[in-house]
Amino acid sequence: MNRRSLTLTSTALSLAMATLLFASPATAATACEALTQLSLPNGTVDAAEVVAAGAFAPPGGAGNAAAEYSRLPAFCRIMLSSAPTSDSDIKIEVWLPASGWNGSFQAIGQGGMAGSIPYRAMVPALVAGYATAGTDTGHVGNNANFMPQYPEKLVDFAYRAMHEMAVTSKAVIEEHFDRAPEWSYFNGCSGGGRHGLTSAQRFPDDFNGIVAGASSWNSMVMDAARVGINRLVNRTANSTIPASKYPMIHEAVMNACDARDGVTDGVLENPTACAFDYGALQCGGADSPSCLTAPEVQSAKALTSSLRHPITGEVLFEGHLWPGSELEWNTLGGPEPLGNALRRIKNITYGDPNWDPVDFDTATDVALADEVDGGLLGSKNFDLTPFFDRGGKLLMWHGWADPQVTPQNSVIFYENVLKTVGESAKDSIELFMLPGVSHCDDGPGPDTFDRMAALAGWVEQGQKPTRIIASRLEGEQVVRTRPLCPFGQVARWNGSGSTDDAENFACVAEPMDTRSR
Repeated sequence: MNRRSLTLTSTALSLAMATLLFASPATAATACEALTQLSLPNGTVDAAEVVAAGAFAPPGGAGNAAAEYSRLPAFCRIMLSSAPTSDSDIKIEVWLPASGWNGSFQAIGQGGMAGSIPYRAMVPALVAGYATAGTDTGHVGNNANFMPQYPEKLVDFAYRAMHEMAVTSKAVIEEHFDRAPEWSYFNGCSGGGRHGLTSAQRFPDDFNGIVAGASSWNSMVMDAARVGINRLVNRTANSTIPASKYPMIHEAVMNACDARDGVTDGVLENPTACAFDYGALQCGGADSPSCLTAPEVQSAKALTSSLRHPITGEVLFEGHLWPGSELEWNTLGGPEPLGNALRRIKNITYGDPNWDPVDFDTATDVALADEVDGGLLGSKNFDLTPFFDRGGKLLMWHGWADPQVTPQNSVIFYENVLKTVGESAKDSIELFMLPGVSHCDDGPGPDTFDRMAALAGWVEQGQKPTRIIASRLEGEQVVRTRPLCPFGQVARWNGSGSTDDAENFACVAEPMDTRSR
Protein backbone atom coordinates (compact mmCIF):
# COMPACT_ATOMS: atom_id res chain seq x y z
CA MET A 1 0.00 0.00 0.00
CA ASN A 2 1.48 3.39 -0.96
CA ARG A 3 1.75 6.39 1.43
CA ARG A 4 -1.21 8.23 -0.15
CA SER A 5 -3.46 5.16 0.16
CA LEU A 6 -2.39 4.68 3.75
CA THR A 7 -3.19 8.34 4.58
CA LEU A 8 -6.62 8.14 2.96
CA THR A 9 -7.36 4.87 4.72
CA SER A 10 -6.35 6.34 8.10
CA THR A 11 -8.52 9.39 7.53
CA ALA A 12 -11.49 7.28 6.53
CA LEU A 13 -10.95 5.05 9.56
CA SER A 14 -10.89 8.08 11.91
CA LEU A 15 -14.13 9.39 10.45
CA ALA A 16 -15.72 5.98 10.67
CA MET A 17 -14.72 5.63 14.31
CA ALA A 18 -16.16 9.09 15.12
CA THR A 19 -19.36 8.01 13.41
CA LEU A 20 -19.55 4.75 15.33
CA LEU A 21 -19.19 6.60 18.60
CA PHE A 22 -22.73 7.88 18.11
CA ALA A 23 -24.14 4.53 16.95
CA SER A 24 -26.81 3.80 19.54
CA PRO A 25 -29.09 2.57 18.20
CA ALA A 26 -28.61 4.14 14.75
CA THR A 27 -25.37 5.14 13.09
CA ALA A 28 -23.51 8.11 14.56
CA ALA A 29 -24.22 10.48 11.69
CA THR A 30 -27.88 9.59 11.74
CA ALA A 31 -28.19 9.93 15.53
CA CYS A 32 -26.53 13.33 15.55
CA GLU A 33 -27.81 14.76 12.29
CA ALA A 34 -31.36 13.57 12.99
CA LEU A 35 -31.53 16.24 15.70
CA THR A 36 -32.38 18.72 12.95
CA GLN A 37 -35.88 17.25 13.09
CA LEU A 38 -36.32 18.12 16.76
CA SER A 39 -39.32 20.37 17.42
CA LEU A 40 -38.66 23.29 19.78
CA PRO A 41 -41.22 25.75 21.21
CA ASN A 42 -39.45 28.94 20.12
CA GLY A 43 -36.95 27.88 17.50
CA THR A 44 -35.32 25.43 15.19
CA VAL A 45 -32.23 23.27 14.90
CA ASP A 46 -30.32 24.83 12.01
CA ALA A 47 -27.65 22.14 11.74
CA ALA A 48 -26.26 19.11 13.53
CA GLU A 49 -22.98 17.45 12.66
CA VAL A 50 -20.42 15.01 13.98
CA VAL A 51 -17.05 16.63 14.72
CA ALA A 52 -14.09 14.28 14.92
CA ALA A 53 -11.59 14.56 17.77
CA GLY A 54 -9.34 17.59 17.36
CA ALA A 55 -11.09 18.68 14.15
CA PHE A 56 -13.15 21.63 15.41
CA ALA A 57 -12.29 25.10 14.12
CA PRO A 58 -14.54 27.98 15.20
CA PRO A 59 -15.91 30.43 12.64
CA GLY A 60 -13.24 32.99 11.85
CA GLY A 61 -10.40 30.66 12.83
CA ALA A 62 -8.95 29.46 16.10
CA GLY A 63 -6.35 32.21 16.48
CA ASN A 64 -4.12 31.72 19.50
CA ALA A 65 -6.53 29.12 20.89
CA ALA A 66 -5.78 26.51 18.23
CA ALA A 67 -4.03 24.24 20.73
CA GLU A 68 -7.05 24.33 23.03
CA TYR A 69 -9.46 23.27 20.28
CA SER A 70 -7.13 20.50 19.21
CA ARG A 71 -7.72 18.72 22.53
CA LEU A 72 -11.46 18.46 22.00
CA PRO A 73 -12.78 14.90 21.85
CA ALA A 74 -15.28 13.83 19.19
CA PHE A 75 -18.67 15.42 19.70
CA CYS A 76 -22.02 16.22 18.16
CA ARG A 77 -22.33 19.92 17.35
CA ILE A 78 -25.87 21.31 17.24
CA MET A 79 -26.58 24.87 16.04
CA LEU A 80 -29.94 26.38 16.94
CA SER A 81 -31.91 29.59 16.52
CA SER A 82 -34.50 30.71 19.04
CA ALA A 83 -37.06 33.47 18.52
CA PRO A 84 -39.28 33.98 21.58
CA THR A 85 -40.36 37.36 20.06
CA SER A 86 -40.55 38.73 16.52
CA ASP A 87 -37.43 40.83 17.23
CA SER A 88 -35.47 37.90 18.66
CA ASP A 89 -32.75 35.93 16.90
CA ILE A 90 -30.89 34.03 19.59
CA LYS A 91 -28.12 31.72 18.40
CA ILE A 92 -27.30 28.73 20.58
CA GLU A 93 -24.78 25.91 20.21
CA VAL A 94 -24.96 22.63 22.09
CA TRP A 95 -22.02 20.23 22.18
CA LEU A 96 -22.64 16.60 23.15
CA PRO A 97 -19.77 14.23 23.96
CA ALA A 98 -19.42 11.28 21.62
CA SER A 99 -18.49 9.11 24.56
CA GLY A 100 -17.87 9.43 28.27
CA TRP A 101 -20.76 11.79 29.00
CA ASN A 102 -20.81 12.41 32.74
CA GLY A 103 -24.60 12.73 32.75
CA SER A 104 -24.57 16.47 33.49
CA PHE A 105 -25.06 19.72 31.59
CA GLN A 106 -22.84 22.80 31.92
CA ALA A 107 -24.05 26.05 30.35
CA ILE A 108 -21.41 28.71 29.69
CA GLY A 109 -21.79 32.45 30.19
CA GLN A 110 -19.57 35.22 28.85
CA GLY A 111 -18.74 38.81 29.66
CA GLY A 112 -19.26 42.21 28.12
CA MET A 113 -22.21 42.35 25.76
CA ALA A 114 -21.48 38.81 24.49
CA GLY A 115 -22.57 38.84 20.82
CA SER A 116 -20.93 35.55 19.87
CA ILE A 117 -20.86 31.89 20.89
CA PRO A 118 -18.28 31.39 23.69
CA TYR A 119 -16.49 28.55 21.91
CA ARG A 120 -13.24 28.77 23.84
CA ALA A 121 -14.97 28.64 27.23
CA MET A 122 -16.97 25.60 26.12
CA VAL A 123 -13.81 23.57 25.54
CA PRO A 124 -13.02 22.69 29.20
CA ALA A 125 -16.62 21.67 29.82
CA LEU A 126 -16.70 19.22 26.93
CA VAL A 127 -13.24 17.87 27.78
CA ALA A 128 -14.48 17.23 31.34
CA GLY A 129 -17.35 15.12 29.99
CA TYR A 130 -20.19 17.62 30.23
CA ALA A 131 -22.80 18.28 27.61
CA THR A 132 -22.26 22.01 27.16
CA ALA A 133 -23.87 25.01 25.51
CA GLY A 134 -23.34 28.70 24.82
CA THR A 135 -25.33 31.55 23.27
CA ASP A 136 -24.65 34.87 21.57
CA THR A 137 -27.44 36.28 23.83
CA GLY A 138 -29.46 37.42 20.83
CA HIS A 139 -27.27 39.83 18.89
CA VAL A 140 -24.04 39.97 16.90
CA GLY A 141 -21.01 41.86 18.17
CA ASN A 142 -19.81 42.75 21.67
CA ASN A 143 -21.79 46.00 21.72
CA ALA A 144 -25.23 47.50 22.31
CA ASN A 145 -25.71 48.89 18.81
CA PHE A 146 -29.09 47.14 18.52
CA MET A 147 -30.55 49.68 20.96
CA PRO A 148 -32.89 51.52 20.82
CA GLN A 149 -34.30 50.09 17.58
CA TYR A 150 -34.83 46.59 19.02
CA PRO A 151 -35.74 46.82 22.72
CA GLU A 152 -36.73 43.14 22.83
CA LYS A 153 -33.10 42.28 22.11
CA LEU A 154 -32.16 44.00 25.34
CA VAL A 155 -34.54 41.64 27.17
CA ASP A 156 -32.95 38.73 25.32
CA PHE A 157 -29.50 39.88 26.43
CA ALA A 158 -30.63 40.63 29.96
CA TYR A 159 -32.03 37.18 30.75
CA ARG A 160 -34.23 35.57 28.09
CA ALA A 161 -31.43 34.14 25.95
CA MET A 162 -29.97 32.27 28.94
CA HIS A 163 -33.33 30.75 29.72
CA GLU A 164 -33.85 29.77 26.08
CA MET A 165 -30.40 28.16 26.09
CA ALA A 166 -31.20 26.18 29.25
CA VAL A 167 -34.54 24.92 27.96
CA THR A 168 -33.46 24.07 24.42
CA SER A 169 -30.19 22.48 25.51
CA LYS A 170 -31.96 20.15 27.91
CA ALA A 171 -34.39 19.17 25.17
CA VAL A 172 -31.53 18.40 22.78
CA ILE A 173 -29.65 16.43 25.43
CA GLU A 174 -32.66 14.33 26.32
CA GLU A 175 -33.46 13.65 22.66
CA HIS A 176 -29.93 12.54 21.86
CA PHE A 177 -29.11 10.51 24.98
CA ASP A 178 -32.67 9.37 25.65
CA ARG A 179 -32.46 10.79 29.16
CA ALA A 180 -32.39 14.23 30.71
CA PRO A 181 -29.22 15.50 32.38
CA GLU A 182 -29.08 14.46 36.01
CA TRP A 183 -27.57 17.80 37.03
CA SER A 184 -27.58 21.16 35.25
CA TYR A 185 -24.97 23.83 35.96
CA PHE A 186 -24.11 27.36 34.87
CA ASN A 187 -20.57 28.74 34.79
CA GLY A 188 -19.81 32.37 33.96
CA CYS A 189 -17.73 35.40 34.89
CA SER A 190 -18.32 39.17 34.65
CA GLY A 191 -21.40 39.60 32.44
CA GLY A 192 -21.63 35.81 32.58
CA GLY A 193 -21.63 36.05 36.37
CA ARG A 194 -24.55 38.48 36.20
CA HIS A 195 -26.38 36.06 33.90
CA GLY A 196 -25.88 33.35 36.51
CA LEU A 197 -27.38 35.51 39.25
CA THR A 198 -30.27 36.47 36.98
CA SER A 199 -31.00 32.82 36.20
CA ALA A 200 -31.20 32.05 39.92
CA GLN A 201 -33.56 35.02 40.37
CA ARG A 202 -35.88 34.60 37.39
CA PHE A 203 -35.69 30.90 36.52
CA PRO A 204 -34.86 28.93 39.68
CA ASP A 205 -35.58 25.62 37.93
CA ASP A 206 -33.04 26.09 35.14
CA PHE A 207 -29.91 25.08 37.06
CA ASN A 208 -29.03 23.00 40.10
CA GLY A 209 -25.85 24.95 40.68
CA ILE A 210 -24.39 28.24 39.49
CA VAL A 211 -20.83 29.56 39.43
CA ALA A 212 -20.90 33.37 39.27
CA GLY A 213 -17.51 35.07 39.05
CA ALA A 214 -16.94 38.86 39.25
CA SER A 215 -20.65 39.38 38.64
CA SER A 216 -21.56 42.67 36.98
CA TRP A 217 -25.02 42.94 38.55
CA ASN A 218 -26.32 46.51 39.09
CA SER A 219 -24.83 46.86 35.66
CA MET A 220 -26.15 50.21 34.42
CA VAL A 221 -25.42 52.01 37.70
CA MET A 222 -21.93 50.52 37.64
CA ASP A 223 -21.46 51.59 34.01
CA ALA A 224 -22.52 55.14 34.82
CA ALA A 225 -20.23 55.16 37.85
CA ARG A 226 -17.31 53.94 35.76
CA VAL A 227 -17.87 56.77 33.30
CA GLY A 228 -18.24 59.22 36.21
CA ILE A 229 -15.02 58.05 37.86
CA ASN A 230 -13.18 58.34 34.55
CA ARG A 231 -14.42 61.89 34.05
CA LEU A 232 -13.39 62.74 37.62
CA VAL A 233 -9.88 61.41 37.06
CA ASN A 234 -9.70 63.31 33.76
CA ARG A 235 -11.29 66.49 35.15
CA THR A 236 -8.35 68.69 34.11
CA ALA A 237 -5.45 68.43 31.69
CA ASN A 238 -3.02 67.50 34.47
CA SER A 239 -5.19 65.36 36.76
CA THR A 240 -4.76 62.05 34.89
CA ILE A 241 -2.15 59.78 36.46
CA PRO A 242 0.37 58.70 33.80
CA ALA A 243 0.47 54.92 33.41
CA SER A 244 4.25 55.15 33.83
CA LYS A 245 3.65 55.99 37.51
CA TYR A 246 1.50 52.93 38.25
CA PRO A 247 4.47 50.66 39.14
CA MET A 248 5.79 53.29 41.55
CA ILE A 249 2.41 53.55 43.28
CA HIS A 250 2.02 49.77 43.41
CA GLU A 251 5.47 49.32 44.93
CA ALA A 252 4.67 51.87 47.66
CA VAL A 253 1.41 50.07 48.49
CA MET A 254 3.17 46.70 48.63
CA ASN A 255 5.93 48.08 50.85
CA ALA A 256 3.31 49.40 53.24
CA CYS A 257 0.90 46.46 53.35
CA ASP A 258 2.26 43.26 51.79
CA ALA A 259 3.92 41.86 54.92
CA ARG A 260 0.94 42.38 57.23
CA ASP A 261 -0.47 38.95 56.28
CA GLY A 262 2.74 37.26 57.37
CA VAL A 263 4.12 36.61 53.88
CA THR A 264 5.85 39.06 51.56
CA ASP A 265 4.76 37.75 48.15
CA GLY A 266 3.36 40.66 46.13
CA VAL A 267 -0.23 39.76 47.09
CA LEU A 268 -2.55 41.38 49.63
CA GLU A 269 -4.66 38.72 51.33
CA ASN A 270 -7.02 41.34 52.75
CA PRO A 271 -6.82 44.66 50.87
CA THR A 272 -9.56 46.14 53.09
CA ALA A 273 -7.01 46.16 55.93
CA CYS A 274 -4.52 48.23 53.90
CA ALA A 275 -5.10 51.89 54.85
CA PHE A 276 -2.60 53.38 52.44
CA ASP A 277 -2.49 57.18 52.19
CA TYR A 278 -1.79 58.19 48.59
CA GLY A 279 -1.03 61.66 49.89
CA ALA A 280 2.24 60.24 51.19
CA LEU A 281 3.38 60.08 47.56
CA GLN A 282 2.78 63.78 46.85
CA CYS A 283 5.75 65.57 45.36
CA GLY A 284 7.61 67.89 47.70
CA GLY A 285 8.72 69.98 44.78
CA ALA A 286 8.63 69.55 41.01
CA ASP A 287 6.80 66.67 39.39
CA SER A 288 8.87 63.52 38.85
CA PRO A 289 8.34 59.83 38.02
CA SER A 290 8.76 58.95 41.71
CA CYS A 291 5.92 61.06 43.12
CA LEU A 292 2.38 62.28 42.48
CA THR A 293 1.31 65.85 41.92
CA ALA A 294 -1.50 67.21 44.08
CA PRO A 295 -4.09 66.69 41.29
CA GLU A 296 -2.79 63.13 40.76
CA VAL A 297 -3.16 62.40 44.48
CA GLN A 298 -6.79 63.46 44.25
CA SER A 299 -7.26 61.17 41.25
CA ALA A 300 -5.72 58.25 43.15
CA LYS A 301 -8.16 58.87 45.98
CA ALA A 302 -11.04 59.10 43.49
CA LEU A 303 -10.17 55.68 42.06
CA THR A 304 -10.07 54.12 45.52
CA SER A 305 -13.17 55.80 46.98
CA SER A 306 -16.90 55.40 46.41
CA LEU A 307 -18.47 57.71 43.83
CA ARG A 308 -20.44 60.46 45.57
CA HIS A 309 -22.95 63.08 44.49
CA PRO A 310 -20.90 66.22 43.73
CA ILE A 311 -23.25 68.45 45.75
CA THR A 312 -24.87 66.37 48.51
CA GLY A 313 -22.03 63.92 49.10
CA GLU A 314 -24.46 60.99 48.90
CA VAL A 315 -22.85 57.70 47.89
CA LEU A 316 -24.03 56.91 44.36
CA PHE A 317 -21.97 53.75 43.86
CA GLU A 318 -20.15 51.89 46.60
CA GLY A 319 -17.66 50.08 44.40
CA HIS A 320 -14.11 51.26 43.95
CA LEU A 321 -10.62 49.91 43.35
CA TRP A 322 -8.66 48.40 46.23
CA PRO A 323 -4.97 48.50 47.16
CA GLY A 324 -3.09 46.02 45.02
CA SER A 325 -4.87 46.94 41.77
CA GLU A 326 -2.61 49.88 40.85
CA LEU A 327 -0.92 48.24 37.86
CA GLU A 328 -4.31 48.17 36.10
CA TRP A 329 -5.66 51.59 37.04
CA ASN A 330 -5.71 52.44 33.37
CA THR A 331 -8.93 50.39 33.08
CA LEU A 332 -10.98 53.07 34.86
CA GLY A 333 -8.45 55.89 35.07
CA GLY A 334 -7.13 56.01 31.52
CA PRO A 335 -7.82 58.83 29.05
CA GLU A 336 -11.16 57.31 27.95
CA PRO A 337 -13.94 55.51 29.85
CA LEU A 338 -14.02 51.71 29.79
CA GLY A 339 -15.29 50.67 26.36
CA ASN A 340 -18.07 48.30 27.43
CA ALA A 341 -19.43 50.78 29.95
CA LEU A 342 -19.34 53.65 27.47
CA ARG A 343 -21.09 51.66 24.74
CA ARG A 344 -23.92 50.70 27.06
CA ILE A 345 -24.35 54.25 28.36
CA LYS A 346 -24.38 55.60 24.81
CA ASN A 347 -26.83 53.11 23.35
CA ILE A 348 -29.02 52.14 26.29
CA THR A 349 -29.09 55.20 28.55
CA TYR A 350 -29.03 57.88 25.86
CA GLY A 351 -30.01 55.93 22.74
CA ASP A 352 -27.30 57.84 20.88
CA PRO A 353 -24.13 56.09 19.67
CA ASN A 354 -22.55 59.53 19.15
CA TRP A 355 -23.11 60.74 22.71
CA ASP A 356 -19.95 62.38 24.11
CA PRO A 357 -18.86 61.34 27.63
CA VAL A 358 -17.69 64.91 28.33
CA ASP A 359 -21.42 65.64 28.73
CA PHE A 360 -21.76 63.19 31.63
CA ASP A 361 -23.21 64.77 34.76
CA THR A 362 -22.64 62.66 37.86
CA ALA A 363 -25.33 64.57 39.77
CA THR A 364 -28.09 63.27 37.47
CA ASP A 365 -26.80 60.62 35.10
CA VAL A 366 -26.10 57.77 37.52
CA ALA A 367 -29.76 57.78 38.55
CA LEU A 368 -30.82 58.16 34.91
CA ALA A 369 -28.86 55.06 33.89
CA ASP A 370 -30.55 53.10 36.67
CA GLU A 371 -34.01 54.10 35.44
CA VAL A 372 -33.81 53.88 31.66
CA ASP A 373 -33.49 50.10 31.28
CA GLY A 374 -36.25 49.41 33.81
CA GLY A 375 -33.91 47.37 35.96
CA LEU A 376 -33.29 44.74 33.27
CA LEU A 377 -29.54 44.69 33.82
CA GLY A 378 -29.77 45.39 37.53
CA SER A 379 -30.41 41.82 38.71
CA LYS A 380 -31.23 43.27 42.13
CA ASN A 381 -33.58 40.62 43.51
CA PHE A 382 -31.80 39.26 46.57
CA ASP A 383 -34.55 36.84 47.55
CA LEU A 384 -33.18 33.60 46.16
CA THR A 385 -35.51 31.49 48.31
CA PRO A 386 -37.14 29.70 45.33
CA PHE A 387 -33.71 28.70 43.99
CA PHE A 388 -32.43 27.62 47.40
CA ASP A 389 -35.62 25.76 48.32
CA ARG A 390 -35.21 23.40 45.38
CA GLY A 391 -31.63 22.66 46.44
CA GLY A 392 -29.87 25.23 44.24
CA LYS A 393 -26.32 26.23 45.20
CA LEU A 394 -24.64 29.54 44.29
CA LEU A 395 -20.84 29.67 44.31
CA MET A 396 -19.62 33.26 43.90
CA TRP A 397 -16.02 34.40 43.48
CA HIS A 398 -14.22 37.66 42.76
CA GLY A 399 -10.63 38.91 42.45
CA TRP A 400 -9.61 41.50 45.03
CA ALA A 401 -7.46 43.26 42.40
CA ASP A 402 -10.26 43.49 39.83
CA PRO A 403 -9.93 46.90 38.11
CA GLN A 404 -13.12 46.59 36.08
CA VAL A 405 -16.00 45.10 38.11
CA THR A 406 -15.23 46.36 41.59
CA PRO A 407 -14.90 43.61 44.23
CA GLN A 408 -17.62 45.10 46.46
CA ASN A 409 -20.13 44.17 43.77
CA SER A 410 -19.95 40.52 44.82
CA VAL A 411 -19.65 41.31 48.54
CA ILE A 412 -22.74 43.53 48.47
CA PHE A 413 -24.80 40.94 46.61
CA TYR A 414 -23.70 38.14 48.93
CA GLU A 415 -24.44 40.13 52.09
CA ASN A 416 -27.82 41.29 50.77
CA VAL A 417 -28.85 37.69 50.05
CA LEU A 418 -27.96 36.73 53.63
CA LYS A 419 -29.95 39.69 54.99
CA THR A 420 -32.94 38.96 52.77
CA VAL A 421 -33.16 35.18 53.06
CA GLY A 422 -31.76 34.80 56.57
CA GLU A 423 -29.27 32.45 58.18
CA SER A 424 -30.54 29.49 56.18
CA ALA A 425 -29.00 31.04 53.06
CA LYS A 426 -25.55 30.10 54.34
CA ASP A 427 -26.32 26.51 53.37
CA SER A 428 -26.81 27.54 49.74
CA ILE A 429 -24.50 30.47 48.93
CA GLU A 430 -20.79 31.10 49.41
CA LEU A 431 -18.38 33.80 48.26
CA PHE A 432 -14.67 33.32 47.73
CA MET A 433 -12.41 36.37 47.26
CA LEU A 434 -9.21 35.80 45.29
CA PRO A 435 -6.24 37.86 46.57
CA GLY A 436 -4.16 39.51 43.86
CA VAL A 437 -6.44 38.36 41.03
CA SER A 438 -7.63 40.74 38.33
CA HIS A 439 -10.86 40.61 36.31
CA CYS A 440 -11.86 36.93 35.98
CA ASP A 441 -8.19 35.86 35.85
CA ASP A 442 -4.61 37.10 35.71
CA GLY A 443 -2.72 39.20 38.22
CA PRO A 444 -0.04 38.11 40.74
CA GLY A 445 -2.41 35.93 42.78
CA PRO A 446 -3.36 32.28 42.16
CA ASP A 447 -6.23 32.42 39.66
CA THR A 448 -6.66 28.82 38.44
CA PHE A 449 -9.02 26.59 40.39
CA ASP A 450 -11.57 23.88 39.70
CA ARG A 451 -14.76 25.80 40.41
CA MET A 452 -16.96 23.14 38.82
CA ALA A 453 -15.58 20.38 41.03
CA ALA A 454 -16.26 22.53 44.10
CA LEU A 455 -19.82 23.25 42.93
CA ALA A 456 -20.61 19.68 41.86
CA GLY A 457 -19.41 18.31 45.19
CA TRP A 458 -21.70 20.74 46.95
CA VAL A 459 -24.75 20.05 44.77
CA GLU A 460 -24.39 16.31 44.36
CA GLN A 461 -22.82 15.27 47.66
CA GLY A 462 -23.78 18.07 50.01
CA GLN A 463 -20.16 19.03 50.65
CA LYS A 464 -20.09 22.81 50.90
CA PRO A 465 -16.63 24.09 49.95
CA THR A 466 -14.75 25.61 52.88
CA ARG A 467 -11.34 25.71 51.19
CA ILE A 468 -10.53 25.62 47.48
CA ILE A 469 -6.99 25.17 46.21
CA ALA A 470 -5.94 27.69 43.55
CA SER A 471 -2.77 27.70 41.47
CA ARG A 472 -0.66 30.36 39.86
CA LEU A 473 0.83 29.25 36.57
CA GLU A 474 3.72 30.59 34.56
CA GLY A 475 3.19 29.07 31.15
CA GLU A 476 2.17 25.50 31.92
CA GLN A 477 4.16 25.36 35.16
CA VAL A 478 2.49 25.66 38.58
CA VAL A 479 4.67 28.01 40.63
CA ARG A 480 2.40 28.57 43.63
CA THR A 481 -0.70 27.11 45.27
CA ARG A 482 -2.82 28.77 47.92
CA PRO A 483 -6.14 28.02 49.56
CA LEU A 484 -9.06 30.25 48.66
CA CYS A 485 -11.12 30.98 51.75
CA PRO A 486 -14.77 31.95 52.24
CA PHE A 487 -15.45 35.66 52.61
CA GLY A 488 -14.41 36.83 56.07
CA GLN A 489 -11.42 34.51 56.17
CA VAL A 490 -7.86 34.77 54.86
CA ALA A 491 -5.16 32.22 54.09
CA ARG A 492 -2.61 32.40 56.90
CA TRP A 493 0.85 30.77 56.69
CA ASN A 494 1.54 28.39 59.58
CA GLY A 495 5.13 29.63 59.88
CA SER A 496 6.95 26.68 58.39
CA GLY A 497 7.32 25.08 54.99
CA SER A 498 7.20 26.70 51.58
CA THR A 499 5.00 29.77 51.21
CA ASP A 500 4.26 28.56 47.68
CA ASP A 501 2.50 25.42 48.95
CA ALA A 502 -1.16 25.60 49.96
CA GLU A 503 -0.64 22.81 52.49
CA ASN A 504 1.23 25.26 54.71
CA PHE A 505 -1.72 27.66 54.99
CA ALA A 506 -4.94 27.62 56.98
CA CYS A 507 -8.10 29.68 56.52
CA VAL A 508 -8.60 31.94 59.54
CA ALA A 509 -11.21 34.58 60.31
CA GLU A 510 -10.29 38.22 59.73
CA PRO A 511 -12.57 41.29 59.57
CA MET A 512 -13.14 42.72 56.10
CA ASP A 513 -14.53 46.24 55.99
CA THR A 514 -15.88 46.94 52.51
CA ARG A 515 -18.11 49.86 53.50
CA SER A 516 -18.07 53.08 51.48
CA ARG A 517 -14.86 55.06 51.70
